Amino acid sequence: MLPHQLELLAPARDADIGIEAVNHGADAVYIGGPSFGARTSADNPVKEIARLATYAHRFGSRIFVTLNTILRDDELEPARKLAWQLFDAGVDALIIQDMGLLEIDLPPIQLHASTQTDIRTPEKARFQQDVGLSQIVLARELTLPQIAAIRAATDPQRCTLEFFIHGALCVAYSGQCYISHAHTGRSANRGDCSQACRLPYEVKDSQGRIVAHDKHVLSMKDNNQSDNLRALIDAGLRSFKIEGRYKDMAYVKNITAHYRVLLDQILEERPELARASSGECTFHFQPDPDQNFNREFTDYFVQGRKEDIGAFDTPKNPGRPIGWVTQVGPSFVELETDHPDTVIHNGDGLCYLDLHKELVGLQINRAEATGQPGVWRVFPKDPMAGFKDLRKGVQVNRNRDMDWVRGLEKKSAERRIGAWLTLDETAEGLRLTITDEDGHSGTAALPGPLQDARDPSQADAKLRENLSRLGDTLFQPLDVTLKLNGPRFVPASQLNALRRDAVENLEAARVAAWHRLPRATPVEPPVPYPEDTLTYLANVFNHKARDFYAKHGVKVIASAYESHEEEGEVSLMITKHCVRFSLSLCPKQAKGVTGVQGTVKAEPLQLINGKEKLTLRFDCKPCEMHVVGKIKRSVLNAVPASPVTFYRTKAADRI
Repeated sequence: MLPHQLELLAPARDADIGIEAVNHGADAVYIGGPSFGARTSADNPVKEIARLATYAHRFGSRIFVTLNTILRDDELEPARKLAWQLFDAGVDALIIQDMGLLEIDLPPIQLHASTQTDIRTPEKARFQQDVGLSQIVLARELTLPQIAAIRAATDPQRCTLEFFIHGALCVAYSGQCYISHAHTGRSANRGDCSQACRLPYEVKDSQGRIVAHDKHVLSMKDNNQSDNLRALIDAGLRSFKIEGRYKDMAYVKNITAHYRVLLDQILEERPELARASSGECTFHFQPDPDQNFNREFTDYFVQGRKEDIGAFDTPKNPGRPIGWVTQVGPSFVELETDHPDTVIHNGDGLCYLDLHKELVGLQINRAEATGQPGVWRVFPKDPMAGFKDLRKGVQVNRNRDMDWVRGLEKKSAERRIGAWLTLDETAEGLRLTITDEDGHSGTAALPGPLQDARDPSQADAKLRENLSRLGDTLFQPLDVTLKLNGPRFVPASQLNALRRDAVENLEAARVAAWHRLPRATPVEPPVPYPEDTLTYLANVFNHKARDFYAKHGVKVIASAYESHEEEGEVSLMITKHCVRFSLSLCPKQAKGVTGVQGTVKAEPLQLINGKEKLTLRFDCKPCEMHVVGKIKRSVLNAVPASPVTFYRTKAADRI
């Protein structure tokens, strides 16, 4: 990708969703392969990925496949074989976490750094660039100045900076969370996270006092950078990534379209920038991020630390306020909407908060207008007795609008590439040339004598109208030029065949011109890694990864947490989110507050969920929180399939 191009990078759970991501404006799509893709239930056969790649390349969109779990030694060879299969399928890049892959025989395909590589510093970003990664996704926790500092330390000609702009937020620095493995044996770094961060916890202070009860204190709101796109571009980002390889078709259509509209507006303002693929999108709906599942939105740390980044009350979708309860009957709920013109549909999803601030869902089986403006009687799918604390005066939100959902089940977008058509009269007959906005051309000829038009005044207009009928092809006419020796009549059937042949030849020319961007060449001699010691936090799970870091100057290399060498208490999660700050218990917040200054200390807190207990420790200098715990004996007893042990001391200490 060129430094002046902007890339909208959309997720795909499967090939059909990926195709719709392309139709709705994605310049690139990332998708999981049949294995090693860091999402256990989002795997796809290579054949399906090849189908997606063929479709995407028609528009110049690229396909990236996730190969981003940490790998055991016995998985390196299957991963190598898969990489070559994906290369043969036409994939444009592999997204990786495990540096061991750089030490094996991979195909000449671009490599991109996964979010699991946890790139937060200019030094690490520069290292990733220098070892041959062409695109790196930065940590979600970075601020605009931190992003700009990374751009200043890297080369835009060699490495594209990518950033998540929308979707669910992992509370931990990506790749730095081991709670799931410690408690269940399911490794987040191997694509099987149990999502302990979405559970409710009781929070106790060092004296055993309850600070918060049944709060989802590790659950973040969803990421939304809609208002920050210009600033992110100015900071040096060029690839804008939407989270969501588990998400459904409607989510991908809607969110891709939303950011396509926003980025196109910016491209109109700034002609020095360009799209990374071809074609213009027309949408048959109004994109709206609020319509999809979300936990409300935050722009996280991009504009600095804020107090309202957490979804502490519920990890569910609270929806939008729609009205309030006016009556509760034996089989129905009567609602008055906030706006009289609001329509409630059969199948809509409603919700409300009970007295304990827990979100309760209510799916509508049937909705009836009462005849009074804005008053509806809805009959829930479930028995009324199950709706706790549902009473008159309760605010009701809508978190699923079936009318909007059904709209996205239909064809909801068209993507067309602009083209110029030129019809020339030659000694042999007619020649039609179609040239697209990327400079590719397709030509077709119609031999034989030409007929003069019976109505010269309408002849040219009819030819232009007929030639412009590009129908369901990839192309839309920008202009039609006629270079004829006079008004001509051409039968519609012949003109249709001429146009069809020219379009086919243009498509063939686009396919022939497609080329995979080259693999970046690592700097020689190998550049040193920014540190000479690696703990379990580096996620080194095979000997090839160990060899990689040793080659780059690392002296001490511990094996990954999944190797079960860390039996005691360690940091199971490192996060920029701070529970003390969010609960107004931060010493920095107390500075200058009369009667409070000096009394608030960053002492540990405890998280309790049933029998699970975790300790929160606070490192105030970098403003980070560590969630501390130990691996369960039951998990420890489950010996890894391919255990690894590396030296924990420098060579001189082992003599």
